[in-house]
Amino acid sequence: MELTRLTVHELRDLIRRGEVSPPEIARAYLDRIDRLDGVLGAFTVVTAEAALAEAERIAASASRREPLPPLAGIPLALKDVLCTKGVRTTCASRILADFRPPYDATVVSRLRQAGMLMLGKTNMDEFAMGSSTENSAFHPTRNPWNLDCVPGGSSGGSAAAVAGELCAGALGSDTGGSVRQPAGFCGIVGLKPTYGRVSRFGLIAYASSLDQIGPMAKDVRDAAILLQAIAGHDPLDSTSADLPVPEYESALTGDIRGVRVGLPAEYFVAGMDREVEAAVREGLRRLVGLGAVPVEVSLPHTAHAIAVYYLVSTAEASSNLGRYDGVKYGHRAAAAADLVDMYQATRGEGFGPEVKRRIVLGTYALSAGYYDAYYLKALKVRTLIRQDFTEAFRRCDVLLTPTSPTAAFRLGEKTDDPLQMYLSDVFTISVNLAGIPAISVNCGFTTGGLPIGLQLMGKPFDEAMLLRVAHAYEQAAPHPVRRPDL
Repeated sequence: MELTRLTVHELRDLIRRGEVSPPEIARAYLDRIDRLDGVLGAFTVVTAEAALAEAERIAASASRREPLPPLAGIPLALKDVLCTKGVRTTCASRILADFRPPYDATVVSRLRQAGMLMLGKTNMDEFAMGSSTENSAFHPTRNPWNLDCVPGGSSGGSAAAVAGELCAGALGSDTGGSVRQPAGFCGIVGLKPTYGRVSRFGLIAYASSLDQIGPMAKDVRDAAILLQAIAGHDPLDSTSADLPVPEYESALTGDIRGVRVGLPAEYFVAGMDREVEAAVREGLRRLVGLGAVPVEVSLPHTAHAIAVYYLVSTAEASSNLGRYDGVKYGHRAAAAADLVDMYQATRGEGFGPEVKRRIVLGTYALSAGYYDAYYLKALKVRTLIRQDFTEAFRRCDVLLTPTSPTAAFRLGEKTDDPLQMYLSDVFTISVNLAGIPAISVNCGFTTGGLPIGLQLMGKPFDEAMLLRVAHAYEQAAPHPVRRPDL
């Protein structure tokens, strides 16, 4: 039995039946990381000793027949934007290269309480700013399906680790598609919950009104299990919604008869890769064959989403990243002449080019004389985008779109053209602007063997419906399960 090929729910069942022990699972994954991560570059930190120690503790509890928590012995990885007490948390930036937080993020605390084995922290675009995981200050991450291609971003390390079977599941963060786009590129499941469904306490902020933490998994059932563990109100996060959390795994009934699936005209546009469009439309036909009802809808302000996103997100980033000044924590430039010189040198040395670009854009949008023309106008159009979704969901239960306009592109292909890189997220960013949930599932492969992602969007706090539809599609999908050959 190859333990690293199993899903979270398969491992969970084996552990509960006593057929496999957590130390066996931990060692299998750590051995695979040791063999393959030098090629993939999925991790920034591997916490082997801590994972093995936790596995032994859980095994001892099981031997005493003590009740086990829901994720006992399950090996997971965490995007390196989540605070982990005493474990290096870098955001893939030189400015935080040696930062060790004094506390855990709420989602990390909840996963620890659920019994996870934390294998380590995964690589990412610096401060979650990017779509390819090439902006990391440490190393790029490669796509397990083709090592010459990107895994997507900014949660590319988590996506590559799950797809490459270096962990059973992972967490990422999604500001404009950073869970869903890499999930699509790597052929896994990525879920961006409703804004407020999952606590952001301990998530190092990029754009606070857009950021959301979500699970990345081998299948939809695993995504439901991981979401169950991290969802729910948190008094430490003022934006956390005080709403009941459904039993997500129970929602996976397989029955989607009568579910209305909306097809937004604005998401099937000229210039989209033909293989991507064909696979997504075949995905719609598959859902219709299961009893879903197709509905034509319109999201008329979609054309403005890219501009709105890059004004709102960069403005919030320019504010959030102001704390990295070399005074309280993180990198500090040596031999500065005075305080201002120290600020400038610290940020000049610590931030990479893409982070600097977005700080400059955001600071400009917030500056005197330009605030009303740019940032305030962007907020008004953001409201119109949100209203588009509200109106569309009067006519349907979920929306179906491609996750990305293309499959994964080659490393270095778009690094010199920021606009083309930004357009990689054209189908995902509206979800964050509206604050709604969305999930990406694999819907096939290109002739070149690269995965294609299908995205489902849902009503606010209706992750159960998204998971139900995604699971029904996954169970009925015509293509066999494929794994990258590493």
